[in-house]
Amino acid sequence: MPELSATHLVLIPSYNPGPKVLATVRAALAQWTPVWVVVDGSTDGSTERLQALASEMPGLKVIVLPANRGKGSAVLAGLSEAETAGYTHVLTMDSDGQHPAELIPAFMAASQARPETMVLGKPVFAADAPALRVNGRKVSNGWANLETLWMGIGDSLYGFRVYPIAPLRRIMQANRWMRRFDFDPEAVVRLCWAGVRPVNIAAPVRYFRADEGGVSHFRYLRDNTLLTWMHTRLFLGFLIRLPRLIWRRLSSPN
Repeated sequence: MPELSATHLVLIPSYNPGPKVLATVRAALAQWTPVWVVVDGSTDGSTERLQALASEMPGLKVIVLPANRGKGSAVLAGLSEAETAGYTHVLTMDSDGQHPAELIPAFMAASQARPETMVLGKPVFAADAPALRVNGRKVSNGWANLETLWMGIGDSLYGFRVYPIAPLRRIMQANRWMRRFDFDPEAVVRLCWAGVRPVNIAAPVRYFRADEGGVSHFRYLRDNTLLTWMHTRLFLGFLIRLPRLIWRRLSSPN
């Protein structure tokens, strides 16, 4: 098992993740400790399996929320406990095996080298990735870059990334949004507004079919409606912040 980090941990929000969750957690533990899983009201039996695994592996902690609150809420619960425990950064990754655990050390190293930044995964899709998902995210990416005056967000939706805890927790506690599927894109935009610069690292993403154990909670109409409302809010916030963003951009040495 890797040496225990005192500052950076892997945080995995999990809701009815399907059969790949244990392999995902084991793969993360092979690369980094500690690993925390926040079970977001799962009803598929994965809670008990994760707790059994935690009893065998001291680098794993399982936090159980009593009801499903959404990805952002699960991340916020983990952030709060992590900051209380003295951690400064979390790497978030999905529980269903889509994200590359083998890249955890590289992302953590990039964060440790520049702790004031957020380290964002920029997805590299396999040839069999769903075209609707791949092309649809281009819209969100375009809006996110406009709303930040092109500060350098490589991908607004890819959830494999390292966040500095303090500014993200402060932002989330100050507003009622970012609690569900809107968490990932809104987090990077609002962190950019707060002056947290992005660092992008290419990383593969894998979409598993149902017969491969893949589970997707993405609902095209519901989640795209949520994203549309989110970008409407963010664009209005962008207009209010535009003079400050322009000044920051002009005064930045980069």
